[in-house]
Amino acid sequence: MPRLHPRLHQLLLGGLVIPASPLALDARRRLDERRQRALWRYYSAAGAGGIAVGVHTTQFAIRDPKVGLFRPLLELGRDEFDRLDARRGEPLVRIAGVCGRTEQAAAEAALARDLGYHAGLLSLAALREADDDTLLAHCRAVGEVIPLVGFYLQPAVGGRVLPFSFWRRFAEVESVVAIKIAPFHRYQTLDVVRAVAESGRDDIALYTGNDDNIVLDLVTPYRFRLDGRAVERRIVGGLLGHWAVWTRGAVELLEQCHRAVAAGCVSDELLGQAAAVTDANAAFFDVANGFAGCIAGLHEVLRRQGLFEGIWCLDPNETLSPGQREEIDRVYRTYPALNDDAFVAAHRDEWLD
Repeated sequence: MPRLHPRLHQLLLGGLVIPASPLALDARRRLDERRQRALWRYYSAAGAGGIAVGVHTTQFAIRDPKVGLFRPLLELGRDEFDRLDARRGEPLVRIAGVCGRTEQAAAEAALARDLGYHAGLLSLAALREADDDTLLAHCRAVGEVIPLVGFYLQPAVGGRVLPFSFWRRFAEVESVVAIKIAPFHRYQTLDVVRAVAESGRDDIALYTGNDDNIVLDLVTPYRFRLDGRAVERRIVGGLLGHWAVWTRGAVELLEQCHRAVAAGCVSDELLGQAAAVTDANAAFFDVANGFAGCIAGLHEVLRRQGLFEGIWCLDPNETLSPGQREEIDRVYRTYPALNDDAFVAAHRDEWLD
């Protein structure tokens, strides 16, 4: 059974900012290696503790044989992360997206493992109609290849509803090291946390992927009474598309949340910041148009900062929705303290070098 290195597991359990990496493309929609490396250098310099590659915000179409970018991107990541780790005090936790039916998912997991990625973020979107037994057999098969990060992806962007019964049994899969909880749904989020609590495992790190509820996820104590005893679990970090931009502020925000939890006191200021972050996310992720522009919205922020040359996606039809650019303008004006434009401007040239 694959194992995560103890130090990496400790870092994951402590709570990290893990941006879900977008894909840097040039005007011909080819991989822009220079800007892709610059993006990852930005994340490391901003204080991110890990990077996720080949996930939803990287665009699932990288796996299309006509595109053929899954392996090249993971290989580029390995090279750049090795360079970054040589200059860091702690290594980046490297997470690779893994999807498809079992044969494809196991092959992607093996490639990620062989290229030095530490865990696979396992999407179950390809098994939309499968029952719990089938899903768990799939998870166990992939978990024999690479340590697993479970993934509750919201149905609005291709996920499926996964009941408490599934998560309770998923928590018993030995190779599970973390779960990204991203159903954008309070009841379903609670299902995952309660399932892990009932499993008795304290070695599974819980991460928010709920970009609509980031701060509150990070400061909420989830308390249960199990077999006559009190059990509390916390969501300790975030593996988020939203944290792919304004990442320096995300690191500061997670530190604030950790301090508030340690002090047992969540301030009005932090609660106000929770609403601000959600409002900004609504603009970036194009909530008004059913998330149609969620990837292009992140690209637009990175373009404004000079990290990306344009907002191109692999699909030419995937772009900003009408009114989305104006919404991004609005949140820039309304919440100027959230952006890290000055930090990026001060270092962008060295990252692009």
